[in-house]
Amino acid sequence: MTFFFDGHNDSLTREDHADFLGGRGGGQLDLPRMREADMRGGIFAVFIRNPETAEWRPALSKRPGGAGPAPELDHAYASAASTTAAGRLLAWEREGAVRVGRTVADVDAAAEGGPPVAVLHLEGAEAIDADLESLDLWYAAGLRSVGPVWSRPNAFGHGVRFRFPSTPDIGPGLTEAGKDLARRCAELGIVFDLAHMNEAGFWDAAALEAGPLVVSHAGCHAICPNSRCLTDAQIDAVGATGGLVGIVYAPAFLRPDGRNQPADTPLALIVQHARRVADRIGVEHVALGSDFDGTEVPDALKDVTGIPRLLEEFEKHGFTSDEVEAIAWGNWRQTLARCWNEA
Repeated sequence: MTFFFDGHNDSLTREDHADFLGGRGGGQLDLPRMREADMRGGIFAVFIRNPETAEWRPALSKRPGGAGPAPELDHAYASAASTTAAGRLLAWEREGAVRVGRTVADVDAAAEGGPPVAVLHLEGAEAIDADLESLDLWYAAGLRSVGPVWSRPNAFGHGVRFRFPSTPDIGPGLTEAGKDLARRCAELGIVFDLAHMNEAGFWDAAALEAGPLVVSHAGCHAICPNSRCLTDAQIDAVGATGGLVGIVYAPAFLRPDGRNQPADTPLALIVQHARRVADRIGVEHVALGSDFDGTEVPDALKDVTGIPRLLEEFEKHGFTSDEVEAIAWGNWRQTLARCWNEA
């Protein structure tokens, strides 16, 4: 069985996060199931929902037909909630359950059989002040990946709204503070993740030439014309910078009809999105980006324990065993090394 690294999950901020180490009755990811599936690493997101609009959750907002923007988060609220969630991950590390991924050596140690590596990620940078004075503190605490926006506006840019059918060309892009954040992340060695950025912001980031363009969990717009999916031009730009696209498992971002129908969304559709990226820019730019515990996934997958079946599906559809190993682990490892200034 091939071990793997997953590019995005929301398990840190699920309501039942206290059950992560011992095993949950629900959800899609916990430590026992990670071990069962041989998931040896992943990017663990801190996602803070809007307190006044609880319906704005990742799973519920990814609907065909579109949705208006979620309101902006208050910085003080986001900072307090985010530090609590990050502290949770550090506590898991202290207990020996995971190893927070700060260097490539941490990633390699997990590949060699050490505790699973967990890369700390902010999904939406509202916890960081616009002057970036707190970013160094976050880096010292282990932050190694930042998504400047979720699908709502903030001081750094405008997240893409969930719409189907729609292009990702919705609203203005990065603010000046957002551009400063991208540059500072490149200097420190922090992934600047464009998964929820609209098209204008994507091209703003590309113009900065601040390192590989990384999109941790998305699909291909040519297959599923959802606003959260990447156009061919965006995919080409990722390849030109030596970046990476993590293929998401959300049916609404995979299916040509844009419907959130897990029951009849085949695993082969995930592979189809991966194949399109691979054919355009090379297999070395394709990886896994589930969005576990942040979205519904195909019933054929169910949860993290279904990933071995997914990897078998890649081989059934023409990917070689070496290519599957790269998609499962090596490509994320190499991209993290580049973004962390260790390549």
